[in-house]
Amino acid sequence: MSHYEERLERDLSQIRDRVMKLSNRAYEALDNAIQALRTGNDKLAYMTILGDGRINRAHRELDQQCYRFIALHLPSAGHLRLISSIIRTNIQLERLGDYAVTIAREAVQLSKRPDGMVARELELISTDALRMLEQSMNAFNEASESMARATMTMASHVETTLDSVYSDLMAEGDRTKVKDLLAIFVVFNMIKRIMDQAKNICEETIFATTGQLKPQAVYDILFLDEDNAALSPMAEAIARKLYPDTGHYTSAGRRAAGQFDPVMLRFAKQKGFELSASKPQAFDPDQGVARYFVVVSLAGPVNSYVGEIPFHTSALEWDVGRPPVGVSDEEALTAYEERYREIVTHMRDLVEALRGHEEG
Repeated sequence: MSHYEERLERDLSQIRDRVMKLSNRAYEALDNAIQALRTGNDKLAYMTILGDGRINRAHRELDQQCYRFIALHLPSAGHLRLISSIIRTNIQLERLGDYAVTIAREAVQLSKRPDGMVARELELISTDALRMLEQSMNAFNEASESMARATMTMASHVETTLDSVYSDLMAEGDRTKVKDLLAIFVVFNMIKRIMDQAKNICEETIFATTGQLKPQAVYDILFLDEDNAALSPMAEAIARKLYPDTGHYTSAGRRAAGQFDPVMLRFAKQKGFELSASKPQAFDPDQGVARYFVVVSLAGPVNSYVGEIPFHTSALEWDVGRPPVGVSDEEALTAYEERYREIVTHMRDLVEALRGHEEG
């Protein structure tokens, strides 16, 4: 190994050491903040808040060291990927310190420490989130793609649990002071963000080791109308044709018509899009909509179909007009052209909100 290569590896080793020290501090701050909340230990909470300055200083020092490394060594290929991943991970670790401060501040505002259901859920979910964070940093330190991918699979379990926790917290509202309830909501949101940052660190590990970029998100989207005979299946088909990589699309009606509107099928054929189902489908309220990122109604309020909108679901109502009824086929085709243009405009706006301008 040449003198230059020895210097490069030595500098890189020092940067790696700083990353792990910073991650350990962030982990310790989060653990202390959660413990302070669970036990009512205000002293520990305040020490966590005051200790955030060390994390911020370590963040700035690591940032400077990374840019000095780039200026000195002009890295390429694998070394450049690693340094760019460390720079982004450094930002994520600093944010984790901020989450610890927020949890600690909320802890000292509570009138009493959490108990009952809230305490149990807090212990379970925070344990999972911290374990995920620890594993994500181990994967990053060991440059282990397999460990990173395995760690990311933990996220779905925590997200599912959080959905039920939010519902339970709403039920607790009758017995819990509003101030305390809001504080607990904030804490669970911070725990969700810990998990999000752990996923981000895993994705940086995969990029640093393989060069593979983070895949674009694919969203579950549901279209609803009265009978799934015309507008909602048309919206689903338009979405599948124009934005196939953005989402998994489904449509349903409050009830299921006996068949699709024949004129709508004729119009769809002219436009070159196909319906995914052979006949209209009815929405099953027992299955719920929690798995959908977006639910779109083309006829009335979304909550008239699904009742309570889940915490992680966004509800949209597109006023595109009613399906043409009691008119000639030619008039119906003209009306469907108007509905088509309205749906395409709404769809473009939705995809832009989800993805930006790069698609469509």
